[in-house]
Amino acid sequence: MTEKKPHIAQKSPYAVAVEAGKSYWYCTCGKSAGQPFCDGSHQGSGFSPREFKADKSETVYFCGCKHSGNGITCDGSHQKL
Repeated sequence: MTEKKPHIAQKSPYAVAVEAGKSYWYCTCGKSAGQPFCDGSHQGSGFSPREFKADKSETVYFCGCKHSGNGITCDGSHQKL
């Protein structure tokens, strides 16, 4: 059985200002119109959003290619795609 691959939303990270204590639902399928966050486009795909809880207010670089070894945040994997 082959592993499902997410859609590459973009080959660069999304810089997002997050607020301390707030939860954000990261899109793992790559098909959300509201990248990098989930809009429900994953329905029936086998993908599920992942929660990111902000510990502090800061800029977070969310993975845009959906292939990061860090999962939710960018690790530069887009440079190898």
